[in-house]
Amino acid sequence: MTELPVTELRTTELRTTPFPAASILGYPRIGRRRELKKAVEAYWAGTIDAAALDAAAKDIQLGTAKRLQGLGLTEAAAIPGTFSYYDQVLDAAAHLGAVPARFGNLLNADGQLDLDGYFTLARGTKDQQPLEMTKWFDTNYHYLVPEIGPETSFALTSQRIVEEFSYALANGVETRPYIVGPVTFLLLSKASDDAPAGFSPLSRLEDVLPVYTALLEKLAAAGAAWVQLDEPALVVDQDTPAVEIQAAVARSYEVLAAAAHRPQLFVSTPYGALGGQLGTLAATGIDALHLDVFKGGVPSAAALAALGNKTLVAGVVDGHNIWRNDLAASAAKIAELQKSVATLAVSTSTSTQHVPHDVDEEVQLPAQLRSWLAFADQKAVEVVTLAGLLTDPATGVQSRDVQPAIDEATRIIAGRAAADGVRRAEVRNRTAALTDADFGRSAYAVREAAQAESLHLPPLPTTTIGSFPQTGEIRTARARATKGDLSTAQYEQLMKDEIKRVVELQEDLGFDVLVHGEPERNDMVQYFAENLEGFDVTVHGWVQSYGSRCTRPSILWGDVTRSAPITVEWARYAQSLTNKPMKGMLTGPVTILAWSFVRDDQPLGETANQVALALRDEVADLEAAGIEVIQVDEPALRELLPLRKADQAAYLDWSVKSFRLATAGAADTTQIHTHLCYSEFGAIIDAIDGLDADVTSIEAARSRMEVVHDLESHGFGRGVGPGVYDIHSPRVPGEQEVTELLNTAVKHVPSRQLWVNPDCGLKTRGYAETEASLRNLVTATRTVRAGLLEAAK
Repeated sequence: MTELPVTELRTTELRTTPFPAASILGYPRIGRRRELKKAVEAYWAGTIDAAALDAAAKDIQLGTAKRLQGLGLTEAAAIPGTFSYYDQVLDAAAHLGAVPARFGNLLNADGQLDLDGYFTLARGTKDQQPLEMTKWFDTNYHYLVPEIGPETSFALTSQRIVEEFSYALANGVETRPYIVGPVTFLLLSKASDDAPAGFSPLSRLEDVLPVYTALLEKLAAAGAAWVQLDEPALVVDQDTPAVEIQAAVARSYEVLAAAAHRPQLFVSTPYGALGGQLGTLAATGIDALHLDVFKGGVPSAAALAALGNKTLVAGVVDGHNIWRNDLAASAAKIAELQKSVATLAVSTSTSTQHVPHDVDEEVQLPAQLRSWLAFADQKAVEVVTLAGLLTDPATGVQSRDVQPAIDEATRIIAGRAAADGVRRAEVRNRTAALTDADFGRSAYAVREAAQAESLHLPPLPTTTIGSFPQTGEIRTARARATKGDLSTAQYEQLMKDEIKRVVELQEDLGFDVLVHGEPERNDMVQYFAENLEGFDVTVHGWVQSYGSRCTRPSILWGDVTRSAPITVEWARYAQSLTNKPMKGMLTGPVTILAWSFVRDDQPLGETANQVALALRDEVADLEAAGIEVIQVDEPALRELLPLRKADQAAYLDWSVKSFRLATAGAADTTQIHTHLCYSEFGAIIDAIDGLDADVTSIEAARSRMEVVHDLESHGFGRGVGPGVYDIHSPRVPGEQEVTELLNTAVKHVPSRQLWVNPDCGLKTRGYAETEASLRNLVTATRTVRAGLLEAAK
């Protein structure tokens, strides 16, 4: 596309409405009782139609808006329109028409990507895998990765953002429309299959900007005063040269600011310090800029001076974790900022989509613990409270007295530090006594020989990641046991019946290393949190993981210790049912931290070592029970990697050490597995190697085995299972598809190292699709094994 010279950009007409003094960047969108999840899944199942799904979505959107108004976000555009049926990056792709050619024409007769087409990109078809999925910055949210190439055509193929704004406005709420910004959208995209080597999606910037401009003009016509363009990729050290990103930022907001009719432009930069891009954005025609000053800190007065008359929206309330805000510390930041900027507003550091709705609903939690917490609703109140510190530029008068709220927060935070269980002498004495010897095992060659002698596995051994489908019967039994409607003995027998079913199924299918299926576990982290001291769990604390999938992160508030074995009896029973090796299944220390709301009063590495020691004791007890294969899952290893490269080495050091601390007590004959998923593995391949696991299973199906190139170039020398079955989609991979993936893996990784497994656990799938997929997996493995044997003759 020919670049439009700056001198020819059009004169902009816009409605000038002050940015709200108190706002948030986003809000949970699944519904207070997961209404959206239930409606979307009912639509997929065909039990409701599109009109019913639309009605449910509108109820959630309007309910959210009214709720936030009641919490004090009453100014125009204070409530962000961050609703999504599935994912905000997919929403941007839908509006831009970025549909990969491999899906054919998903646009309807009106040239729009309707809801069925939208869900097709997310869930795939019988013949096409869905868009790849990966982690959203340093969170446990997963986004869908757009595929962009020279062939990608862009057009405004959805107006759902406009329609959602108009619906809220018609019902008395003027929201702030939201979309992922153009630079972040392209930086998060991957090159399409048809793109030439070295192609960068960012090179298509000039082609997406007219679509953004068209969307802005439609929002302005609908009456929107502000639009939020989310640019979190600017707080990350990217592989793309910084000068190219700087040029893309400048060009994007030069063009968008010059739209003939547009809302005022609010650019948000959550998840860390913006750094040098602050000056770039300040020099453009945007009208307000958000900075994460909770995690990123307060920039210098000189840097802030570049904003001129633009509104600075200060993210002083943590949107990512659940602890009560230190209002005194936030007040000090606000006072410092007011010295350097013309106009200041208060917000959250990130969207509150990462936290549950309302702590007041968790009545089962101890009152003391509840007082330490702030979920999304409480964070909105904290933002409103802190906005009371803002002074009128004309009079210099503070809008209201918030000192009583500050004093109360200070008192509660001090009480938390002194509370029972927050610090335990026996836990701290044990971590203080650790030596280097506690973090290492024998050389891998020694372990490999010992395990081969003990386990007698064939080439390309088959296994699964751990969980099997959690049926309605299993969930009902767990709920009845929790309510006391089932005795402990009755519940345990039901779980044993399911374990027996899973073991028999795996033997029938021909798997080599079996799992017990984890029917007794509600969640791979919560199950351990319920059995370790220093944790509490919620009842209604659901947050979105991806699409319609939700999780309830546990609350890690104190020093962690294990008072009794957790998984041993279930593993012992499962092993008694088979002569094949049975894997003991544990969740690793980093993942337990990443998928919990973790205490913020000490370094994460200290907390990780406490959890690792509890798991080390569990490993020893599993070995004593006769379990020779133990998997310690670390799917979140990449998730917590700091966004700035200067901070990454320290994180990788303590995270790797915590895994090794958990596993280093194992005997040479015990085969330690780990599992990682939905991350850019090349960025942490050294750390994965450093875990020193005997076998590492890795998500690979959606990316069509991209990871094997990283494994090959690194020279990865231990067992590895790149996944061949994408379990995050309902489609059943055919035998030929799995065979092709395995053949790709064999070309790049020595076959003696390769394992065959799905991408992740099977908990969220149904039995019919699971059995069919696993049967294809085993059949394909036998085909490739036979080929290897033939080639070796």
